[in-house]
Amino acid sequence: MSDFQLRRLGLLMEPEPGNPLEAEGVLNPAAARGPDGQLYLFPRLVARGNHSRIGIARVLFNEIGDPVGVERLGIALEPEMDYELRSDGTGGCEDPRITFVEPLRRYVMTYTAHSPNGPRIALAISENLFRWQRLGLATFRPYEGIEFEGVDNKDASVFPVAIPDPSGQLSMAILQRPLFPGTRPEETLRRPGSGLVDLDRESIWISYCSTALADCEPFHLSHFGSHHRLAAPMAAWERLKIGGGTPPILTRHGWLTIYHGVSELSAAPGFPRKLLCYSAGVLVLSEEHPQVIRFRSPEPVLIPELPQERQGIVANVVFPTGIDRRDDLGSPDRFDVYYGMADNRIGVARLDIPKHLPSDGLKDLPPVKLLEL
Repeated sequence: MSDFQLRRLGLLMEPEPGNPLEAEGVLNPAAARGPDGQLYLFPRLVARGNHSRIGIARVLFNEIGDPVGVERLGIALEPEMDYELRSDGTGGCEDPRITFVEPLRRYVMTYTAHSPNGPRIALAISENLFRWQRLGLATFRPYEGIEFEGVDNKDASVFPVAIPDPSGQLSMAILQRPLFPGTRPEETLRRPGSGLVDLDRESIWISYCSTALADCEPFHLSHFGSHHRLAAPMAAWERLKIGGGTPPILTRHGWLTIYHGVSELSAAPGFPRKLLCYSAGVLVLSEEHPQVIRFRSPEPVLIPELPQERQGIVANVVFPTGIDRRDDLGSPDRFDVYYGMADNRIGVARLDIPKHLPSDGLKDLPPVKLLEL
């Protein structure tokens, strides 16, 4: 068993009774420390008809510093642009991740914009977390015959510092997971064949915006021109799909992100359809060269176990999206992870970084483009 383990602290937020903006759930929040040192959550709020907004709430702590609740403060983003709206009233703004990007001296939010063309990554920036300027949809240049434009995408987050791109130029870097046709877990589950995985189309990627830090013009922050394939499904717990999770955050071992993997559950007696299970794992990247994986979970560090994680809008889901280093407690090796529970509530779990990287991590990807599970 890996030395990386998440310890649940409890349920933090659930739909407020009588609040129509939360009628179908509060889930998948971003987390960020404001200029005032307070911790703020940015949950996805789902109204009836699957219409989503991004809220803002202040996290409340008890006397020993554990998060125990929230104070709702309103709406951070209301869907209003054409790329955030659908004619049938569904869609909206979903699943934000927020990072304070030091060279820009601004917070950068990546979020899912649901337009008539499907889910796409959009970006917004802020100086204080309360007023956000939209930058529009992220664009991605093609790479070795792979077209990223026009592809669904729901999982993205940026690094807080300048990262060297494949040519060595310092850039703003983003972790992203395109949903190429056929790579949704429901599609993978139905796919006949030998279990071959196309690494180019079923992986998490690092992409780079080399102009972002050169001129700091907000308009340039959403155009990504270089790419590196990072991680594809390898273990049984992530066989059907892997995708992004918490924004990368620096630890003693390198860049840490808690990502998600999808597997299948055996069908219950009398229930012919197999169910999906969303779990969470650890990925540690080299500080100097984040394209290099230093550690990757052989087993999940968090799986759906609680009733609130196994029963909800989508059953059997833990989905990490926010992370907070507890420098305020004098514990730089302690991280609180905020995650969606069954697409309906928000939980929080604690991760204490081990002194040494475990030796049982998954091995690097092979150089070939097809991997047999």
